[in-house]
Amino acid sequence: MEYTVHFLPDNIKVAAAKGENLLDVAARAGVYIHAFCGGEGVCGKCKVKILAGTAPTEKGHKITAGERAQGYQLACSSTITGDLEVQVPVKTRADGTALKRKPKTTRAIPARSLDSLVGKWDVDPPVEKRFLQLDPPTAEDNAPDLQRLMRAIKKGCYDCEEPTYDHPALLQELPFILRQADWQVTVIMLRGKRPEEPDRIIAVEAGDTTGEFYGLALDIGTTTLGGILLDLNTGKVLADASCYNGQIGYGEDVISRIIYSQRPGGLQALREKVVGSINQIIASVCGKQGIAARDITYIMAAGNTVMAHLLLGLNPKFIRETPYVPICNQMPLTRAAAIGIDAHPSVRLFLYPSVASYVGGDITSGVHACQMHKSSEVTLFIDIGTNGEIVVGNSDWMICAACSAGPAFEGGGIKYGMRASAGAIENFHLDPDTLDPMIITIGHSKPCGICGSGLISIAAELFDAGVIDQQGKFNRSLNHPRIREGVDNFEYVLAWAKNTMLGEDIVITEVDLDNLIRAKGAMFAGYVSLLETVGMGFTDLERVILAGNFGAYIDLERAISIGLLPDIDRERFYYLGNASLMGAQISLVDHKRFRERNQVSSLMTNMELSENHKFMSHYMAALFLPHTNMALFPSVQRALTT
Repeated sequence: MEYTVHFLPDNIKVAAAKGENLLDVAARAGVYIHAFCGGEGVCGKCKVKILAGTAPTEKGHKITAGERAQGYQLACSSTITGDLEVQVPVKTRADGTALKRKPKTTRAIPARSLDSLVGKWDVDPPVEKRFLQLDPPTAEDNAPDLQRLMRAIKKGCYDCEEPTYDHPALLQELPFILRQADWQVTVIMLRGKRPEEPDRIIAVEAGDTTGEFYGLALDIGTTTLGGILLDLNTGKVLADASCYNGQIGYGEDVISRIIYSQRPGGLQALREKVVGSINQIIASVCGKQGIAARDITYIMAAGNTVMAHLLLGLNPKFIRETPYVPICNQMPLTRAAAIGIDAHPSVRLFLYPSVASYVGGDITSGVHACQMHKSSEVTLFIDIGTNGEIVVGNSDWMICAACSAGPAFEGGGIKYGMRASAGAIENFHLDPDTLDPMIITIGHSKPCGICGSGLISIAAELFDAGVIDQQGKFNRSLNHPRIREGVDNFEYVLAWAKNTMLGEDIVITEVDLDNLIRAKGAMFAGYVSLLETVGMGFTDLERVILAGNFGAYIDLERAISIGLLPDIDRERFYYLGNASLMGAQISLVDHKRFRERNQVSSLMTNMELSENHKFMSHYMAALFLPHTNMALFPSVQRALTT
């Protein structure tokens, strides 16, 4: 159910969902409310007055009885249960005159995106479980056990070919399983690669186990891994989990890991680390559902080309050497248990095909998920992460490229950077007069760091208020206690030690801002370079699809104002979220869409940005907020001059 929240004196009306937090609603509406503690309710700064309607509060010990009687309560502790009219207290100058705030323009990417992009899929996975009641052998019918099993499979399936079996180990176990189970067994079948190919028997289990039919979708990222456990009988998501890629200790980007892999024992160490991270995901999702790891029947994974090589133990040496050649793009079907993954011994690990050395299966998976290969609309697909990847095209053609954006968008290289988890600053507003912050954290707990969406918000707000210049340097002439010289040159104090989970000041530094500017500059230069290659510009784009873990929280206006996204009609933007994981989920559930994945990769043509002589020029031009060519950002230019 949706309600209307009317903020005064800004006279801003915004739609809000039932149960939404009032401070979150204000931030989304661009209404500044003093808030230091991230929304935990302990600083008492976000006092507002409810003029009409009610908003129940969970905690409000910073509100006196007198204030409560007048209708005051903490915005961070108030929940939307109906229409509201809210008075935000007006700050005053030393001479008693009111400070007039200009509400910020904020815009989330429309929630309509997902259904319109990914479409529908059937619950008909590439693996199948069938319960069989075999006829026991007799003197009159003493057919071999395997033939008896094949006969039971074909019974009632007159148009199917006789299945094949997968491995000699199946025959070693088969006679004992059949007799111990009194000839009642469940076979796990793997569909043929093509419709005309026969299915394969990959395992036989005692009794009826068809109700225990689980699959795991994995996104194997350079910085983080994500996984979801699905019920393959219904397609329902049962649990999800994420963790850092254990390889981070050997380098934050793919190049440093390729270098490490060339050391004695380096390749094996990297493989063990990523397998350990996958097992951490498996333990988490299985623990939440109360099942064993061996109950997982099928694993579909997507990752960049280097991550796929390292997982399979393939030497990535030549990926970083001209002309950047991987060992393979079509990853071999692998038994998960054989490489140390905790799963049923028969479970296959499928990896999405890559396109090139630096455009991997994670991008193939994302393009597959959003059905770009079936759409006539010219689309810019962007996956923003440690290794930023870009695709331009439609159902007739696609050109793609990768650029090393670095880990800034996932918290790496940022002094107080962190993943998008509890305590991460995800939204930030700055009062342009007092230069005091409005901080909102994930989970409304005390802040303990900054995630990607928070980093973008902070940079955009500081730039808009004139606290930093186009190069990300602090205005030294500002006399404010939050702007100071620190270890890493000048910095802005986002939260004082007493208001943080760490017990120390959380700051944003000039080094942090420089890392952000370099990351966004690489991404923007990549868009321009790809479009130029096909004789297009931003005005030719009909859609921009944004993928990446932090995209759910990204504010379009802020991302555009710092030069991360192109300044075009906002209705052309779509959000897909973790596109790599979405594609893996779809392939996990629907075998028809699963078979499309090779078609997607074959349609994509790679361009090496390192070989494009114009890329570096575009990159250097983008190392400013938002860009040296303000004609590319007309709405930002208008906002800065008004």
